Amino acid sequence: MATLTSEERQGGDSLKNERSDAAAPVALPPLEGAARIWGTLALSAAVFMNVLDTSIANVSLPAIAGDLGVSANQGTWVITSFAVANAIAVPLTGWLSQRFGQVRLFIISVALFVLSSWLCGMAPNMTMLIAFRVLQGLVAGPMIPLSQALLLSSYPRALAGLAMAMWSMTTLIAPVTGPLLGGWITDNMTWPWIFYINVPVGIASVLVTWAIFRERETKTRKLPIDSIGLALLVVWVAAMQIMLDIGKEHDWFQSPTVVVCAVVAVVGLIYFVMWEQGEEHPIVDLSLFKVRNFWAGTLAISVGYGLFFGNVVLLPLWLQQFMGYTATNAGMVMAPVGLLALVLSPFVGKTIGRVDPRWYATFAFLIFALVLWMRSRFNTQVDVATLMIPTVIQGVSMAFFFIPLITLTMSGLSPERIPAASGLSNFVRITAGAVGTSVSTTVWERRASLHHAQLVENITDGSLPTELFLKGVGASGLDPTQALAQLDRLVNQQAYMLAANDVFYASAALFLLLIPLVWLADGPQNGAGQSGAAAASGAH
Repeated sequence: MATLTSEERQGGDSLKNERSDAAAPVALPPLEGAARIWGTLALSAAVFMNVLDTSIANVSLPAIAGDLGVSANQGTWVITSFAVANAIAVPLTGWLSQRFGQVRLFIISVALFVLSSWLCGMAPNMTMLIAFRVLQGLVAGPMIPLSQALLLSSYPRALAGLAMAMWSMTTLIAPVTGPLLGGWITDNMTWPWIFYINVPVGIASVLVTWAIFRERETKTRKLPIDSIGLALLVVWVAAMQIMLDIGKEHDWFQSPTVVVCAVVAVVGLIYFVMWEQGEEHPIVDLSLFKVRNFWAGTLAISVGYGLFFGNVVLLPLWLQQFMGYTATNAGMVMAPVGLLALVLSPFVGKTIGRVDPRWYATFAFLIFALVLWMRSRFNTQVDVATLMIPTVIQGVSMAFFFIPLITLTMSGLSPERIPAASGLSNFVRITAGAVGTSVSTTVWERRASLHHAQLVENITDGSLPTELFLKGVGASGLDPTQALAQLDRLVNQQAYMLAANDVFYASAALFLLLIPLVWLADGPQNGAGQSGAAAASGAH
């Protein structure tokens, strides 16, 4: 079947909705007073819980692996299994929401997330834990896109920017809070509690959301299942995610397993795109990429998020492995990032309707570049105050990052396409985060090896600094072997510090290069059209 244009698809959808008397989100009046506040809190809590689970288990892996009697490498599947399942489920949100209704699907997703979290904590062995993490990732998929759609439908057009400000704070602060909370729980309690903490939060979110949104359910349509598209999606996403997760351990394309995963991912993606373009009821609406603002906004937010997330992972790793920080202390260094984001996000949300969002996004990328340039100046003598200065400043860029880019991405789309657009955009963003993590850690280690080789060239038997160092540590009671081990430790510390500086500096440059991409999106046509409310109300 020929592929429909975005305009034809929108028109077809509208006609079908009229025939079935479907109530589009625009027909629903916005929430008011306490209902709006509690609704926002319930949706945000679910999103925070979801995003938190992508990072909270990272610092707990040694404890989980040791308790369940597996190796550290096997323990990483606790992270991989959730990421693969979540990446597969996110782009299905548009189809699922039309089939079951936005409110009903969100409630079911959160309820099953609570159940799977409890099962993860009760898992008696690694096999069962991985199985429950897969279930957790699958049911978590629709939560973020649907929370965004429900939140936008709850606010009047003039306050849609403020709604997105509330939503964006949870998605940006949770990845930073995860390692801090996970480290504290692991140090002071037992690892199952990193999953049990989801239970009360999730139950509260379900109850409040149902009480407030049950009368705001969207109409459903019995769409046929695109089984072939779904199968292709599962194959290529799973292959890509496994390649990213095991690549560093297996020296990337030197490993036949990584090569096979890469080939399967590429071939599967090609066939998936070809199939979806000719499918009448595609599992993923790829026609969204025909809208300039959608593809430009999605690309900018995804690459920017990949750079951000890669560096969020890298800095705590460097602090813990080579600077002597505990997991809790490393998390505390990252925690202040939310301070200015909390203060400034409401301001951005309130003014986004009067300011070209491209200027806000440009400002965010400039601040990100500044922060990473500051980090590229770190050395092994850096103190906690110096570490925290760029972290605090980064909160400014976070406040100006998500809201304007989501506004650009969703502008011009009709209300019934928002769940599909949000799901697809979040899928690309999540994938970019995984790529950013793999690339940043791989480049870090490769650059560290290079710096190590360059540093040891200057360490010779006739070198005066080397002789003085060995004599100094020898005087403290170390034998020659121990003295050389101490020297190697210092060389490693310097090498990884220089490598981290390289990654920070390159990331700063890439953020500057992203600025022209933002300006590929169309500017606002009028005051109402430039806010996120345009997406929620179908103003365009």
